[in-house]
Amino acid sequence: MLHDILNSHKPEQSAASVISLGQVWVDIMMGVGELPQPGGFAVADSVTPSVGGSFRVLQAAARSGSPAKHAGIVGTGLWSSVIRDEFEANGIQHIGGDRLDKDSGFRLVLNDGSHKTFIATYGAEAQGDERTFDAIEPEAGDVVHISGNTLMDHSAAGIEGFLHRAGANPEQRPYTIVLNPTNSLHLVSDHLIEDTVLCRPTWSCNRQEANTLAERLGIPPTDDAELTIGGGFDDAMTTLCDALGTTLRAPLVLRAGARGAWVRVPGSEVIHLEGFPVKSTHTRSAGSCHTGVMCAMLAQGWSLFDAVRIANASASIAIRNNKAGVPDCPPVEDAIALIKQHEGNTDTSAQA
Repeated sequence: MLHDILNSHKPEQSAASVISLGQVWVDIMMGVGELPQPGGFAVADSVTPSVGGSFRVLQAAARSGSPAKHAGIVGTGLWSSVIRDEFEANGIQHIGGDRLDKDSGFRLVLNDGSHKTFIATYGAEAQGDERTFDAIEPEAGDVVHISGNTLMDHSAAGIEGFLHRAGANPEQRPYTIVLNPTNSLHLVSDHLIEDTVLCRPTWSCNRQEANTLAERLGIPPTDDAELTIGGGFDDAMTTLCDALGTTLRAPLVLRAGARGAWVRVPGSEVIHLEGFPVKSTHTRSAGSCHTGVMCAMLAQGWSLFDAVRIANASASIAIRNNKAGVPDCPPVEDAIALIKQHEGNTDTSAQA
């Protein structure tokens, strides 16, 4: 409950872990004034390397006080060394497989100020098979994070095997599964989409991902004209969350940046949890920070609604404190302090 957050009534400390089955790679963001034409030439005015993929989710979970473990594959080579160094620096344990014959992959991200263009080279992280996650046995209270990127390559067979072991009844699982879909769900097989839906995980997605998922499930798309701030945005998000959550028959968190998130659990109405608007320049989404904090809070015993509320605050601070455009997730204490400050200001305004 919000009352518990404001009065720092944390649940009893849990040793439960956040385990990600997602992929980790290196991102190289290059700022260019204009993308070159084929055969052309351009000079980047900035270059920002960072570890991407599920790393940001695990980093956020670790900074929120939960043991963070990566169950995906890491290779051997230049990019893999960068990843392993970042794992060690952030207290993330790698419990997945190692490839000695292949380096991890990287992505070139060309940012012209209006759009980002991605060029990917896949490495060890995408070379899984049906046995990739066989050794992963979550314990009671753990939160298992699955990234949509892992559904689109050889590792998808391993995800499928894990979902089959998890079963279709979340009430009979001692752990929680949180799934981040992707805008590229059109590349995921119908069979695997069906498996993920039948598993009934907790879904966390932004509007674009939610619309893509809704399209795959045969839900009528939302009119983009309605999805503008002040132009029926809140009503459209509520409708989308309700329609998608009803079809999924599972908890759904629909993120919308500064507007916060819409949350629906089976059998209940959609609840809008306000965000914390912040003015800042950033080039990356804080969605991974939001998901990682939410996973950590769930592992620590908070309710889904409280977990999302704290994640909203963390994502706002991460954007404000971005490093070279990359949102930097804060300690969870900072997020709770922001919630207290916000509620205090609200109370003062109400009394004025």
